[in-house]
Amino acid sequence: MQTLDSSVALPPVVSVDQTLKIGDRQFQSRLMTGTGKYPDFETMGQCILASGCEIVTVAVRRVQTSAPGHQGLAEAIDWGKVWMLPNTAGCQTAEEAVRVARLGREMAKLLGQEDNNFVKLEVIPDAKYLLPDPIGTLSAAEQLVKEGFAVLPYINADPLLAQRLEEIGCVTVMPLGSPIGSGQGIKNAANIQIIIENATVPVVVDAGIGTPSEAAAAMEMGADALLINTAIAQAQSPVVMAAAMSLATQAGRLAYRSGRIPVKAFASASSPLTDRIST
Repeated sequence: MQTLDSSVALPPVVSVDQTLKIGDRQFQSRLMTGTGKYPDFETMGQCILASGCEIVTVAVRRVQTSAPGHQGLAEAIDWGKVWMLPNTAGCQTAEEAVRVARLGREMAKLLGQEDNNFVKLEVIPDAKYLLPDPIGTLSAAEQLVKEGFAVLPYINADPLLAQRLEEIGCVTVMPLGSPIGSGQGIKNAANIQIIIENATVPVVVDAGIGTPSEAAAAMEMGADALLINTAIAQAQSPVVMAAAMSLATQAGRLAYRSGRIPVKAFASASSPLTDRIST
């Protein structure tokens, strides 16, 4: 069983600007986690606890088909304590994604979340780089919004697509930092910054984050939240990494809210140069 080092002191939650509003629900944590790639359910549960997350995403198709490593996954989590975010992972077309989203809503109801209409929308026909299809995503999002879903679309860092998805009623936009599971960090910073500056719904940076420093950097840019799976699940010590990502998310948000100093091309002394002691 993995535990946090006793020397790691988790700071008290800072109450300023902590609430994250998605659709009609509010959350205290700005870190979302996943359920894939963990060595076992016990480690997954410990990581969810250590991360402090309140939203956990589940691949509907893999649970429904009892894919290897997913048998019993839905029952392994206490859904009275965390909010399920069903996702349409594995769907290659808009039509598939819509059908799977409907299954996800029914799955959430069966597990006790009868008012859960959330769906993380993924339409990914590309098997090598796992990049989302913008046309299919937009088409599926339009249909799901009409059906009353709170749609959280996973997209390339495309500011125009993000704007269009917001206009049709999506409750967040979720631009990728870099390809899923790659651990490359934030490779699309300029475009993500544009999305953040123009969005009026929460911007959730999803995919590619590999280290807590990258998580903090994404939050310092002004992202509202992060979704991190592989970097936690496949770390050498997943539970400790989950705690580190939680702290990084909080630190990055606080840094963004506090306002950094301007970047200058020259030095600026910390101590005044007047009234010095003469020698």
